[in-house]
Amino acid sequence: MSHTLNLEKLCHECVNIARDAGDAILHIYEAGFDIEEKEDKSPLTDADLASHNLIVQRLGELTPDIPILSEESAKLPFEERASWETYWLVDPLDGTREFIKRNGEFTVNIALIHRHKSILGVINVPVLDVDYFAWEKGGCYKAENKGEAKAISVKKLNDNARLTVAGSRSHGSEMMQHYMAKLGDVETLSMGSSLKFCLVAEGRADLYPRLGLTSEWDTAAAHCIVEQAGGYITKTDMTPLEYNTKDSLLNPFFFVFGDDSRDWSQYLDAQP
Repeated sequence: MSHTLNLEKLCHECVNIARDAGDAILHIYEAGFDIEEKEDKSPLTDADLASHNLIVQRLGELTPDIPILSEESAKLPFEERASWETYWLVDPLDGTREFIKRNGEFTVNIALIHRHKSILGVINVPVLDVDYFAWEKGGCYKAENKGEAKAISVKKLNDNARLTVAGSRSHGSEMMQHYMAKLGDVETLSMGSSLKFCLVAEGRADLYPRLGLTSEWDTAAAHCIVEQAGGYITKTDMTPLEYNTKDSLLNPFFFVFGDDSRDWSQYLDAQP
């Protein structure tokens, strides 16, 4: 049975929630903050928790019957979440390292997952006051300074133009270096957090290869945004990335791209 949710209405509600979470983050960003260390040694700040608490409370009020999985909540065993057909998947502050570096490249991410697929995505960029949002069969939009939302879309490849490749500001790997070498002469755009996906969604980048670890909450909101902008997120075997299918919440390596006329896996396992 298909879901009967009004995705457009839910999406606009989530934009407001993400904006308010972004405001809570900015308040801490400007006032100063303490840094803790999570079990996996990644940093955690007061801003992560403030955003998490606000989003969980508001989503609980908006859709009390839909469970919520957030990066900052207790990790639920797969036995419990395996029965979830529909659930919220939240990263209350994506780019904590960027937050700590104070470079502004951090985001709030809210996604709705239905049957292992992202069907709604909202990304708020607090420092820039920019929102990206999309819902299934509804298109993809960008709003600046809380103004009128404008439709955005990926770009198709131009054989005569250099590839523009988005990459991570804080994460790199030898495998990624080999892949980039095989791609050849490309323009690179370094960016933190889920903003790399947005570069593809709005046609500023052709490709974002992620050959390193991420979690499902890192990609879920952006996944819907990229797809509704006309793009794709696939595993490195070019099959779709899915959610809540296994015990681990880690993603496999993946590609984000706007044009599927090229097999992006052909550049893997390359030596420079």
